[in-house]
Amino acid sequence: MKHFRFALLVVENNDYQTEQVLSAQAAANRIGIDLQVIHTEHDAIVQADQVLKLLQAEAGHRPDGILFEPVGTPLAQAAKLAAAGGVGWVVLNREAVDYLPSLRQHCASPMFSVTTNHSDVGRIHAEQIAHLLPKGGTVLYIQGPSDNDAAKRRSAGMMAAKPANVEVRALHGLWTEESGHHAVRQWLELSISKEMHVGAVVAQNDAMALGARRAFDELPIGATRDRWLKIPFMGCDGLPGTGQAAVRRGQLSATIVIPANAGQAIEVLASSLRTGEQPPVCINTAASSYPPILSLKPIAS
Repeated sequence: MKHFRFALLVVENNDYQTEQVLSAQAAANRIGIDLQVIHTEHDAIVQADQVLKLLQAEAGHRPDGILFEPVGTPLAQAAKLAAAGGVGWVVLNREAVDYLPSLRQHCASPMFSVTTNHSDVGRIHAEQIAHLLPKGGTVLYIQGPSDNDAAKRRSAGMMAAKPANVEVRALHGLWTEESGHHAVRQWLELSISKEMHVGAVVAQNDAMALGARRAFDELPIGATRDRWLKIPFMGCDGLPGTGQAAVRRGQLSATIVIPANAGQAIEVLASSLRTGEQPPVCINTAASSYPPILSLKPIAS
């Protein structure tokens, strides 16, 4: 039986990405895969260059499969090279990869995506907001990078499902705690922040939510700081040791559990290479509220 070599490209800038690496390494060890983890910056050009280097390597050094979460585009041209070279290709956390169906018709190598339904993640955030703020209000919403497909779909899902009496003010971060902290600090310098009554802070991942809370925690001690720290803070990713732990400590009111999927992707890729059968074009993992939505305590006003 052939011993496969896979390459996982990861932007390890938050706890979820760290968990992705751990899940991938655990799966690789379990099923006997040589896994190369390549850490890239949050830069689409750097990511594309790294992928091209892998695909253009000599046959003996080229990986049997490449797994990555797109920073910008899902690398359609690189995918064609992978298909031509018989390299397995897995796109993580991207719901609609337009080029996959056509490529799969003309190549033998497995090409598929593994993702949580990010529109559904946005819907769960909307349900959490509706339950915590039954009388409506303004939500400070910290989105991921504007060029990130998951961030865009989470935003669209949340906006489509939110109650009509909830107004959303959006800020942008880079999935890191520091970026959430910076976005809120900048917003607090605006005069509108002093005039607006915000009922909740919602971030598209736990790191940015905790960074946002830290920005309010750094305000001068007094009534304004106390008011900010009493409102609900909600995140996403919901890892047991970080997001869920922050809920138990009272730092977050809720999060959304998104299972790390790199390990599952490696197992499916290895199985497909061994059997010669294409897996489904998109494999979905389920997200869920933590704690359950009905257990959240509504805010009185």
